[in-house]
Amino acid sequence: MGNAMKSIEVATRNGNTGSNPALRSNQSHHEDCTILVVLADYPSKDISEPIFRAGERLKVLAQEGPWWKVCSIQRATENYIPNNHVAKVYHGWLFEGVARQKAEELLYLPGNRIGSFMIRESQKNRGEYSLSVRHTAVMHYRVLRLPNNWYYISPRLTFQCLEELVNHYSDSADGLCCVLTTPCLASPAHPENFPSHDPTVVMRRHHDKVERTEGNSQLSFGVRHSMASYLSLMESKDSKQGKNNRKKKSKSVYVMPNYEFNSLSIEED
Repeated sequence: MGNAMKSIEVATRNGNTGSNPALRSNQSHHEDCTILVVLADYPSKDISEPIFRAGERLKVLAQEGPWWKVCSIQRATENYIPNNHVAKVYHGWLFEGVARQKAEELLYLPGNRIGSFMIRESQKNRGEYSLSVRHTAVMHYRVLRLPNNWYYISPRLTFQCLEELVNHYSDSADGLCCVLTTPCLASPAHPENFPSHDPTVVMRRHHDKVERTEGNSQLSFGVRHSMASYLSLMESKDSKQGKNNRKKKSKSVYVMPNYEFNSLSIEED
């Protein structure tokens, strides 16, 4: 239980004290969430120098339509980011709005290790969860729910809430690939490579002699940022349309009625 308690302490230090129905009760968990995690560099590196890096944790200051006004927990800098570039995080390890592939990308980021994990809510079916654990590869376990709203991975062992499930598997692997150690991105990489401030705009008189590089652009950072934001949003929209046009197969792990973890099923998303 020690590892699980550490994960709760980490979540508290990060400022996330929001509640969730699957944590301590079966109430609705769509309450105020103050912590977000960046899903991918924003803006994309091929558009502009990123303002926020993948895996960076952000504290919400305000929501303005499809945008979040946020403050980086690591760097204490404020800026805006579109809501499709972030995921909500509850208690440090419960991620909302993270797909299977993105979970693997986040778990492989620096700062994670063997046993780093997250529980993620299904994007299609609210109230359904999966446990993703980093080992030699990232393993995914379906967290099933009984009619009485108790949770289980193995039918022989049920839990009243997800917090109890995390506590148990932090003490013992009990059929999983390994013991749960720390929540995903609980100890993020140092931010020395993050941009610490907006680049200075230098006014030039002889425009014909200006070097045409991003650093010497005649456009202010604000204009470049606005253009990058627009292009990033369009890029995200095109990506979603592309995904809808192709069928994707992936593997999910769940326990068969014989209670053995070595009986796995491959299902199509």
